[in-house]
Amino acid sequence: MSRKPISFRTELPLLIWLVIVWGALWRDFSPGNLLFGALIAVVVAKLFYLPPVELSGRFNVLRAIPFALMFLAKVVAASFLIFYLAAVKGPSVRSAVVAVPLRSHSDLMVTATGHVISLIPGSLVVEVDRSTSTLYLHAINIHNDADIDKIRREVQQIEAGLIRIMGTREEAEALQSEQATGSERAAL
Repeated sequence: MSRKPISFRTELPLLIWLVIVWGALWRDFSPGNLLFGALIAVVVAKLFYLPPVELSGRFNVLRAIPFALMFLAKVVAASFLIFYLAAVKGPSVRSAVVAVPLRSHSDLMVTATGHVISLIPGSLVVEVDRSTSTLYLHAINIHNDADIDKIRREVQQIEAGLIRIMGTREEAEALQSEQATGSERAAL
């Protein structure tokens, strides 16, 4: 199996990430250890096929700060809900696996959305369908179709927030036109 060569510039974010992980695993960020980690990162990237991480080149700090605050609020609220469900409801709590189609087909955006969702207590990504950009979540406290729709909306709102922060210009424009179309429908 031959693979097309990947430019060093495209591979650089992956190599930097591998070096950071190497330092964190050894709990040693000395120059010598990081240099050795960089050597291992290059060997791993050349020997094993790792799909290139294609960054959009944009990161909106002004959108990231409110997103982080919203995320922390969701984590706190979900933690209290899980505590309540465990302490009061016990084994009678119902859960479901919910399919959530995403807008973006970017591996980075699908992965970021899945990680954010999994960090919020009460939901966990159990499967990802890359071909359709669909996340399958195990969600707790699901009783009817309205609860399923609520989970889907929350996941799509998180994805929209991530697109605003670091999505490609095309994804951001598509999101903006989708929201404009949605507000036009709501006005009718």
